[in-house]
Amino acid sequence: MKRIDFENGNIVSNILKAALPMLVAQIMSLLYNIVDRVYIARIPDVGTTALGAVGLCFPIIVIITAFSNLFGTGGAPIFSIERGKGNHAKAGLLMNTSFTLLALCAVILMIAGLLFARPILVLFGASDAGLVYAYPYLMIYLLGTFPSMAATGMNPFINAQGYATTGMISVIIGAITNLLLDPLFIFVLGLGIKGAAIATVISQTLSATFVLYFLHYKAEYRIRFLSKTELASCGEDAKNIVSLGTAGFIMQLTNSLVTICANNVLSVTGGDVYISVMTIITSVRQMVETPIYAITEGSSPIISYNYGARRPQKIRQAGITMAVLALIYTLLIWSVILAAPRFLIGIFSSDQALMTDTVPAMKLYFAAFIFMLLQYVGQTIFKALNKKKYAIFFSILRKVIIVVPLTYILPYALNIGPNGVFMAEPVSNVIGGSLCFIVMLATVLPELKRM
Repeated sequence: MKRIDFENGNIVSNILKAALPMLVAQIMSLLYNIVDRVYIARIPDVGTTALGAVGLCFPIIVIITAFSNLFGTGGAPIFSIERGKGNHAKAGLLMNTSFTLLALCAVILMIAGLLFARPILVLFGASDAGLVYAYPYLMIYLLGTFPSMAATGMNPFINAQGYATTGMISVIIGAITNLLLDPLFIFVLGLGIKGAAIATVISQTLSATFVLYFLHYKAEYRIRFLSKTELASCGEDAKNIVSLGTAGFIMQLTNSLVTICANNVLSVTGGDVYISVMTIITSVRQMVETPIYAITEGSSPIISYNYGARRPQKIRQAGITMAVLALIYTLLIWSVILAAPRFLIGIFSSDQALMTDTVPAMKLYFAAFIFMLLQYVGQTIFKALNKKKYAIFFSILRKVIIVVPLTYILPYALNIGPNGVFMAEPVSNVIGGSLCFIVMLATVLPELKRM
């Protein structure tokens, strides 16, 4: 299996070799969520209501993904740093510690979700009409918690070993399966929203099977559960994995928190239709942010490996390449969002009344999208260099300290109504993104000069 040469390869070439397969993988991964919504929105008579119901499930799905990344994006950078140092046994132990923690967490999340799904959905803003569709979708989705977490959480370890194309294939397998099964289960078999959930679980199971097979039989480092002796002595490694992964975990968890708060406020100030508006905007955001994520996450193992090998010049070159590539893309997609919002909205819904409400809300929501790039670059470098405290702080700052309070202050205290919910995002992008990037430059550049 062809691998990226982290030791001797050209930095720009390595980033492109890692980022392009990851971009394809992320686009296909996005289809897991988007295809469900596209088909669900087109279920006769109940499409818009069902779409809003899936939007209510989305925060829970994000929470599950956040726990996947807690161990995946927490363990993979440390794994890469140890590889750069030449500590191969330690690197393998870190990967297996991440896998064991992920499996235990998946079992706990699935049981808790199955027991408390209904009250959680009500807490998140589900009306009686929305609960009819949201509850069965979520109950089926939860049955696939472990495969979902294994496919997402262990894929970074495939990429961190240089197998970028294999990481891409693992995602494509699940996404194509989901594309084929969704219309079959939803429309042909008449299962509606339940069919969408069944298709997703089957797809995730196939992806997870491929990931675990490759890591156990084909990769340089072989995946397994920790032995009893290793479990007793893995405390420090587990702490390091979880503490670094907490940054990405908080970013995703706070995205879920913001969605919950936004849905609650929108249900009061605008009604169920505005929950559907937010669902579409969230879907568009996922879609347009995917290439940024691919560029930054594709660069991360290269930065981590060279940090472990103490090569400051290559770290700088990787950081600059990552930032320039992400900037070019962000400028292009930002212009599309502002100039042609109806095209993007039309991917998810053909309801003209819904589109009329969504266009101005989306322009407002993405008004300062360019500043989001600064957050991505800063956070990626903090995580890649194992700067846990900075990564965690800036994850909390933008969403918890800025967005959540503004989600309530702008609509209620300033009487802006539903538009206040959408305005909170650009304000947080400007403040949070700028501060994260400035602090990253002020802390990382001096360290590289001393290295």
